[in-house]
This record gives sequence, structure tokens and C-alpha cells, in this order.
Amino acid sequence: MTKPNNPDDSALCDALATLAIDAGAAIMTIYGTDFVADQKEDASPVTAADRCGEEIIVAGLRALAPHIPILAEEAASEGRIPALGDEFFLVDPLDGTREFIDRTGEFTVNIALIRAGRPVLGVVSAPAAGKLYAGVVGNGAWVADVKEDGSVSNRRHISATATPEKGLIAVASRSHRSAETDDYLSTLDIADFAAAGSSLKFCLIAEGAAHIYPRFGRTMEWDTGAGQAVLEAAGGKVCVHPSGEPLTYNKRARGFDNPYFIATGA
Repeated sequence: MTKPNNPDDSALCDALATLAIDAGAAIMTIYGTDFVADQKEDASPVTAADRCGEEIIVAGLRALAPHIPILAEEAASEGRIPALGDEFFLVDPLDGTREFIDRTGEFTVNIALIRAGRPVLGVVSAPAAGKLYAGVVGNGAWVADVKEDGSVSNRRHISATATPEKGLIAVASRSHRSAETDDYLSTLDIADFAAAGSSLKFCLIAEGAAHIYPRFGRTMEWDTGAGQAVLEAAGGKVCVHPSGEPLTYNKRARGFDNPYFIATGA
């Protein structure tokens, strides 16, 4: 559902895009080295790129909007979770750390603004691919090319296509595919399938390259906020499965994890 946006949201989205590009550049510097992957308490991997990207983004957000709290993945994994209130930034500095480690290039930098439990704007940078996706719900979504010097070119509007009953193009996780996801996909008329890492799955639907992304496995709010914002700005939707309610945020009682969901086009 299209929601009214603050007239300053588009300018804020552009500022977040710049932060994501800066973080992506630092991440790519580490990507080109013999970095070492550590393990967090939940057994998920973490690298210097995760930490460096988060430091750049958090510092930039504090300078940009010091009054807005920040929920960031690496800080949260260490127990540093602020009081969030009605509005907060949601940051995943490196979504797809496994893809980063495996050097598939399918990792992203994610920043979203959550307002009243819903993502209202977000940016997703794919630094290895030189792509930047962004969107403001109620004001549209776009993708642009990012050059090595950090400049942006070829910015163009994107929109999700209608989801057909037959001949769907489905996208699912490369590293976290579940049997339940496969079982669900087997009930649909799938014409083609694309595996992708990180929040790029939301972006593929947002730009009309895919129709559906079911996720029947654990994800955290920072994994999905920016991608959901881009997709919803492009006319798509992300709904809890099987209830069909919109996927919401600030679920502190759940530890900020998400229920199962399905992302679709228009």
C-alpha cells in the first residue's frame, strides 16, 4: 500500500545512498585482501569488512540525523541496542557475509529508515557489481551504476511487474535455502529460477527481473529492511507467511528476527 512520505525523505535517501557507496568502497578494499573470517556467538561469520562498513555508516548517520536511533547488526550482536521509539535507522553493513567470504560478489550494504514499524525508505548497494538500488515508499524506486571513483551514473526508475499465476520467475537464497522453501516453490508454476545472495533478491523483484521470493527460514530485521523499502517503493510487497500481513519492524520481543515471509511483485 502506498503511504505518504515526508518531503525530506527523498533528500535523506540520497544522503544514505552516499553513505552506502562510501561503506561499499571500504568493503571492496578489504575484499581484495587475504582477510580472515571470525565467528560471532550465533556461529554466523563476521569479517573486518562488516565492522568497517558499520563504523562508516553509523558515523555518517549520527552526523546526518543525530536525533534518530540506529539499530545496526554488529552492534546488536554485541548487545548494544538503543531505545528505538517510532523512528530509527536499520543497518546491515554487509549482508551476505558468506557470499563475501566465498567471493561470489553477491553481497550488499543496506540502510533503511523505519517509521511506525514500516520501512519508508532504503538503499541497497552492491559494490562488487557496481550497482545501487534505492527507494522511498510513495515516491518510487531507482537503480544506478556506481563507478570506481564512487560517482553515480545512469540513474533510472524501476518498478516491479505484476505477479502472474503461471510462468513465474522465482528467486531464493543461495546460502540459506530450506526444504520448506523448496516445498512451497513446488506448488507454483515456475518458469525460471535464479539463486542470489543477500538483499539482491528483493532488488531483482523491484526491477522486474523476478516475481517471487519466499523465505521460510530465519532472517533478522537488518537483513530485510532496506530491500523491503526498495521493493515496496517499486510497487511490490513483503507479507508474513501464511497470514498475509505486511512484514513489520521493531520486534524487540522476538529479538528482532522475522517470521517467514514472501516477497512479490506488483
